[in-house]
Order: sequence, then C-alpha cells, then structure tokens
Amino acid sequence: MLGKTAGGLFWMYRYLERAENTARLADAGFRIALTRSDHAEDEWASIIDTASARGAYLAAEGKFDGPSVINFLLRDPQNPSSVISVTEAARNNARLVRTALTREVWEAVNETWITLKDTLARPVRETDLPDVLNMIRKQSALVRGATVGTMLRNDIYNFARIGTFIERADNIARILDVKYYVLLPSVQLVGSTLDNVQWETILRAASAERSFRWLHGGETRPLTIADFLILDRRMPRSLLYCMRKIAGNLGYLCSDYGVRRPSLDFVLGLRDELEELDIDQVMERGLHQFLTYFINNNNILAGQVEQDFRFNS
Repeated sequence: MLGKTAGGLFWMYRYLERAENTARLADAGFRIALTRSDHAEDEWASIIDTASARGAYLAAEGKFDGPSVINFLLRDPQNPSSVISVTEAARNNARLVRTALTREVWEAVNETWITLKDTLARPVRETDLPDVLNMIRKQSALVRGATVGTMLRNDIYNFARIGTFIERADNIARILDVKYYVLLPSVQLVGSTLDNVQWETILRAASAERSFRWLHGGETRPLTIADFLILDRRMPRSLLYCMRKIAGNLGYLCSDYGVRRPSLDFVLGLRDELEELDIDQVMERGLHQFLTYFINNNNILAGQVEQDFRFNS
C-alpha cells in the first residue's frame, strides 16, 4: 500500500497525536504560568514560541495572556495546529481511508471529533481548563487503544505508528526546549524551588511523573529528568524510544515491500546516535542546540517517509 492511502493514515495519526500533545503543551503553560504569576505573559509567549506559532498568533491575538493563548491552541479554526483544527483534519483523513480502519478505530475517531467539537464550541474558562485538557488526552487514548487492540499488524498499522511516533518525538523535544531555553528567567534560579517545580511540570505534561518516581524515587535533578525524557528506552515518550519504534515499523515496511528505503537508513542513524549518547554529552553540546538539531532531523525524517512511500502520488 503506497500513495494517498498510506499518507492519509500517516497524517491521521500525526493529527491525533498533535491534538493530545497540544493539550499537554497548554497544560505545561498553564501550570508554569501559575508558578510565575509575575511573569505570566512571558511564560505564555514562550508556549507560543514552542509551538512555532508566534507569527500566526500575533496575527490572530493581541497579547500574550492565558485566555488568548488557550483559545489559540485549543479552539482557533485559523490555527492549523489547534486541537479543533487537527481533530477535524484527522476525522477527514479517517473518512478518506475508512476501508483501511477497523470499525472500532473509526468510531473512536468520530466520537473524538464530536466530543471535542461540542466541548470547544465555547471559550474554555480557566477553572475548567484542567478537565478539558484531561478529556482531550483521554479521547486520544481511546483512539490509540482501539488501534492497538483491533488493527491488523500490517502496513496500515506501521504507517499509523510511524506517524504517531514522529509527532510524539517532536512534541517531547519542544516541551523540553521550552523549559530549558525560554522559561527559566535567570541562571540564578537553577536548582531553586521554582526550577524544580518547572521540571516536575514538564514530567506531568509528558505523563511521565509516576514512571519517573518508580525509577528515581524522590530525586528531581534536571539532568536525571532530561535523561529520562531523551534517552530512556523504557519510557514510551522518550526521544530514543520513539526513534526505536519508528525504525522497527519502517523495517517491517521495507521488508514487506522488498525495498530498503532511505528513510530507514536515516532513522537508524538517528537511533544509533541517541543510543551512543549519555546525558552529560547532550549537556556539553548544549541542550537547546541538541533539541534544535533533533527537531530538524525529525522533520527531515517525516519528509523522507512521505517521499519514499509516495504519499502525494
């Protein structure tokens, strides 16, 4: 299966993952803004920067405040990466590839669209925001559960998983980057109570707090958290875990089609590079520089997958 059907599946799952990840980003912004009420405008601006959406945001909104940023991230139909926009795009793609999906997956996607369209029809009050963000994550989990529980492990499934993990890796890198590069207002605060609270917020935004506690107890050193989210092969949202999964799924596709594609070699290079790194080496390079390098290469990988499997043909 090549061409538009493969592309429809790849992008459908990227959109669904993006909806969940946007909710995670909004959650991180909300929690961090609460800890820095005196610099809340800066914190919300950094969230927009993390989403690479400053230009689009400034064209739609006038100032960086919680209600405006939340509206832009969740509800603005003019923002192509808002939750409502990507959920609609995912549903449209699901309709185009309906015969490639199980009934359970289609119903989960359709229910997600209906639920979010109703929930986000009105501005989200700040008091309701945690519940709304949690609901977005739960709806995404329903689709993921239907996919894992009912889809045949063939090329359809592989394209779905590749789209999911490419989008997930991008999001985790951006969440880490906003903490390290933008949010901390002064190097004097490194290691302070504020610094630790912000790092713990990043763990919660990645649904990684409980897993981290199981492995590391009460330790909340920034280096340990960064290592967990970048290089831990057991953590299903770490950068290394995502690259390992993409490599596996691309390997299955190349085996099924009997042709080794450049995207497989590219992701194997990214995976091996991460396997050989330790967190001290990452920090020596500069965390921001490393994350920028990773995000760029992840984008190149996505484009190579589209080219290799002729999504536009």
